[in-house]
Amino acid sequence: MNHAAYSALETTLAAPVITQGPPDIDYGLLSPMLVIFAAGVLGVLAEAFVPRARRRVTQLVLALGAVLLAFVLTVSLVGALPADGAGIVVAFATVAVDRPTLFLQGTILVLALASLLLIAEHGQEESSFAAQAAAVPGSEEEREHVLAGSQHTEVYPLVLFALLGMLLFPAANDFLTMFIALEVMSLPLYLLCGLARRRRLFSQEAAVKYFLLGAFSSAFFLFGIALVYGYAGSVNFADVAEAVAGGGAGVIANGEPLLLAGIALAGVGLLFKVGAVPFHNWKPDVYQGAPTPITALMASCTLVAAFGALLRVFYVPFGGSVWEWRPMMWVVAILTMVAAAVIAVTQRDIKRLLAYSSVVHAGFILTAVIAASPEGLAGAMFYLAAYGFTTVGAFAVVTLVRSREGGGEAGDLTQWAGLGRTSPVLAGALGLFLLAFAGIPLTSGFIGKFAVFEAAVAAGATPLVVIGVLSSAVTAFFYVRIIVLMFFAEPAEEGPRVLRPGGPTGVVIAVGVAATVFLGVYPGPVLDTMLPQPAEAEVAGEAPTDMFAR
Repeated sequence: MNHAAYSALETTLAAPVITQGPPDIDYGLLSPMLVIFAAGVLGVLAEAFVPRARRRVTQLVLALGAVLLAFVLTVSLVGALPADGAGIVVAFATVAVDRPTLFLQGTILVLALASLLLIAEHGQEESSFAAQAAAVPGSEEEREHVLAGSQHTEVYPLVLFALLGMLLFPAANDFLTMFIALEVMSLPLYLLCGLARRRRLFSQEAAVKYFLLGAFSSAFFLFGIALVYGYAGSVNFADVAEAVAGGGAGVIANGEPLLLAGIALAGVGLLFKVGAVPFHNWKPDVYQGAPTPITALMASCTLVAAFGALLRVFYVPFGGSVWEWRPMMWVVAILTMVAAAVIAVTQRDIKRLLAYSSVVHAGFILTAVIAASPEGLAGAMFYLAAYGFTTVGAFAVVTLVRSREGGGEAGDLTQWAGLGRTSPVLAGALGLFLLAFAGIPLTSGFIGKFAVFEAAVAAGATPLVVIGVLSSAVTAFFYVRIIVLMFFAEPAEEGPRVLRPGGPTGVVIAVGVAATVFLGVYPGPVLDTMLPQPAEAEVAGEAPTDMFAR
């Protein structure tokens, strides 16, 4: 990566500190996260003091209102940034507020709103959540709670606390803050994954597996932070970047091995969260075992937050050592795209297939990370937004297709045969989402892949793009297989029972379809917002100050 490109990235993601007097906690710039935190605390109090009959409505209004308010505040903060496009470091230089951060946070909030609508959908009989998680599966206690109509309203504050961690994760400006955000994001998700109403033992097994593997990944990340601190003498991103550019902080002699080990271990923690091979094994079981609305939350919001953090870490503190970490990323990206695509072909469960699809898409986004350029950053952010809307829409469809025996979701692909004849609108929506996953033109998936692959080619990673295109062709096979099964196969004798979508689920599917089509047919406004602008500074041979600056 040349000096001009690195300077553009450093200016974009590691904006200079703007201070007037002593360090100050700017509550206005932190307001979206503070609103979500306050709503989570109020949700906990509501669980303790609001009568059970009114608890669900109270929690739902509180959660939806907080997310909407946080989104409005996030949009308003764009105008609060300096006119030159630089970002601002706040809260004692622990949080960076810049345009990429605000874009990622806004995307997370919109996708979280859609996930909350899925969580709120359906009555107790059709709910995705257990009546009482503490009861032993199949016990008399659980049966009593089911008959009494008990509902897990504490799901809403748990989602809000997870959302708080997701918002802070890509905004962190030092490693310790990022680690705290990682744990705040992960701990509620461990609990939420074990709350499935049906197949309770499998759901709890998935939650335990996610917890144990997540704990190991957090330990790797923390150990990597310790090694980086030993090399740079600081955990602040700007200080680490300065130490990397200067060959170390002088704390120890010949500290490059310490830096490389720190990059590798910190990378393990982040790559686990994005589900890259070989750190992906948790995804299929967790996606299948978790309640589907929680799966939608993880497949969209968590992925955006995790990649936002990964981009910030490898572009800012480790940006000066790109030639050291790029070969590692090449190997991980190739393994992710190839292995996940091959394994996905063998899957017979719709949620496991979408899980491996998520792994493959993580590999595609890693090609943009490898580009290490403003165009790569822009392509990755566009891909994350496009994939987020598509995947939350796909899981919304999954919540509506139920097995006739037991009332659970129809997981086996054979149960989806002939769905296009019995429910053409629902099958058509899922078909559109699958075509977007495959990267078919006129869908958001095609534009996303074109953006990340173009950035990789410009950075000299053409062989990686060739592998990505071949992997995309393999994934297209199993996406088209589902479409053929829905529209051209005879309906199964014991076909699924399709629920009539309520208002919340209908809105989520409609928004997913609209975003998939709009970003595929008319992506210009979004891409123009993200890509570096050819300003006078470039004519003079200087790098643009910020890819969002106009």
